[in-house]
Amino acid sequence: MHPFLTKLINTVNVRVNLCSNCNNQVVCIVWYIHRSSRFGRLQGIQCALAGRNLYMRFTCSTGDAMGMNMVSKGVENVLGYLRNNFPDMDVISISGNYCSDKKATAVNWIDGRGKSVVCEATIKGRVVQSVLKTTVEKLVELNIIKNLAGSAVAGALGGFNAHASNIVTALFIATGQDPAQNVESSQCITMLEAVNEGKDLHISVTMPSIEVGTIGGGTSLTSQAACLNLLGVKGPNHGSPGANARLLATIVAGSVLAGELSLLAALAAGQLVKSHMKYNRSSKDVANAAS
Repeated sequence: MHPFLTKLINTVNVRVNLCSNCNNQVVCIVWYIHRSSRFGRLQGIQCALAGRNLYMRFTCSTGDAMGMNMVSKGVENVLGYLRNNFPDMDVISISGNYCSDKKATAVNWIDGRGKSVVCEATIKGRVVQSVLKTTVEKLVELNIIKNLAGSAVAGALGGFNAHASNIVTALFIATGQDPAQNVESSQCITMLEAVNEGKDLHISVTMPSIEVGTIGGGTSLTSQAACLNLLGVKGPNHGSPGANARLLATIVAGSVLAGELSLLAALAAGQLVKSHMKYNRSSKDVANAAS
């Protein structure tokens, strides 16, 4: 048999073994993941073939940590085990970009990465008019034309929103997250519709890939730890591991929803440029004032 064909068949065999839920290989993989951490727990494995290359995507729960180091440690153990059981298998890298970290990808948009959150609110029509200075009808129309159709024209991948990235980046820096993971964490679709016979506004944001943790990394820095403490999510939740990280993810989504509503209202009312000129300018020389 041709060496390439042999390699391809072996690759398929590995994939079949990994993607079967009831075999000894999977039982051993679970053991290797679980022994590497007190909180890392395997949830599933996705496999994709490209020629004779096999790409594996491990999904794990990681308690209140963001968990990349935790998962990487477990996966490294798994790869060692697979190498022993499939001698023809070459491990090129622990990361093959199917993860997919710090990249706007369809696999993250469809299957999620980190925490997947939906946040919604209903705003009374009178509040839309008195506070947001616009109407329900105008906001719904703007969202369709800008966030949905406009983003589609641009070929957006998970960018069906007004400015989710602004809020995600600010919160990530303030709470000690990895700012570079803003790329996938800010993937968001914003939906607006008229409800209650068209009188009120319903808004929702769907964010499938919010990557946050409340322990580890930058969360131990003084200012960032203070912010997490202010939000009531600092450190691990000993009673319910993972609860603090999940709550932080919902805080991010709720903040994004508020930001979306604010910017869309400013655009619908034609106030965006005027607001920037008024509030985003300073008459003071900040550099000299600091010195």
